[in-house]
Amino acid sequence: MYNMTLPWWGWAMMLVGLAAFIGMLIISIRRNHGVKRSLFASPYILWMILFTVVPVILIAYYAFTDANGVFTLNNFRNFWDSNYESNKVIMEAMGELGAAYISRGTVNVDTLVYSLWMAFKCTVICLLLGYPAALFMADRNMKLGSTLVVLFIIPMWMNFLLRTIAWMSLLEDNGLINNFLRWLGFEGVQLMYNSEAVLLGMIYNFLPFMVFPIYTVINKMDYRLSEAAADLGCNSWKTLYKVVMPLSVPGVISGITMVFMPSVTTFFIPRMLGGGNTMMFGDLIESKFLVEGNWNVGSALSLIMMVLILISLSILRKADPNGEGGGIA
Repeated sequence: MYNMTLPWWGWAMMLVGLAAFIGMLIISIRRNHGVKRSLFASPYILWMILFTVVPVILIAYYAFTDANGVFTLNNFRNFWDSNYESNKVIMEAMGELGAAYISRGTVNVDTLVYSLWMAFKCTVICLLLGYPAALFMADRNMKLGSTLVVLFIIPMWMNFLLRTIAWMSLLEDNGLINNFLRWLGFEGVQLMYNSEAVLLGMIYNFLPFMVFPIYTVINKMDYRLSEAAADLGCNSWKTLYKVVMPLSVPGVISGITMVFMPSVTTFFIPRMLGGGNTMMFGDLIESKFLVEGNWNVGSALSLIMMVLILISLSILRKADPNGEGGGIA
């Protein structure tokens, strides 16, 4: 059994944070001789402390402790060597003779590399599909631009799980696509339970998060810049390359961030469309928590994932230092 109780210092930190919040609230009121409008943001600060900062502290606590609450780095060794626990049992039982039966397990590292590769492919394909779509949607001469915006928004009104399950009815062996192929006289093909089906589901679900940031930036762009480029002799392609694309970089960076991060950690899509034949890092973390009940190793994997995401965000932020990337609007 794993120790799921909150340590004493966890309660102490929450109490200190609550006391600090109340203290800052009182000091702010006294300094301003009353309540300022900015003070109404205080509930949000408290919300962030309780539901963002405290959970991260708990994840760090479980990642650096064992089932008995003792400090250890074995959870991170489990990430590097998925056979670490079994190897330790072999060595304890057989001593030096057990060295011949020891081998490093690469399941966890391979799963992370696979997840990063799948997220990279999803992001690149979403960018290749999403940028032209954003251009068409933002084109003032395009009468169907607003219609395309609505077509991209409507699927997002549906639950994420339902959208994924809907693809199963299309791709399964007796699904719509295979039945249509048989009706044409062809044999059915295996469309589900492989990496391609998982990638298709990821692209479908995350494509709007690439399109809308780019669309927002391009739509807000001063169209007179394109007219000035045309007056200076630029054709449509040169205007796109020298004017539109450089100015749309913040939206591209925002889109890459909004697609890559959830792609790495997704777990429902591989489970449904991959059928257990593919496992991504999100599935691995979920299995550690819910299947094995190993909160310590699961927290270590989550912490590693958070560090990688923070590194990715810091790299992407250098391309958009002012945070001008567009959002879903």
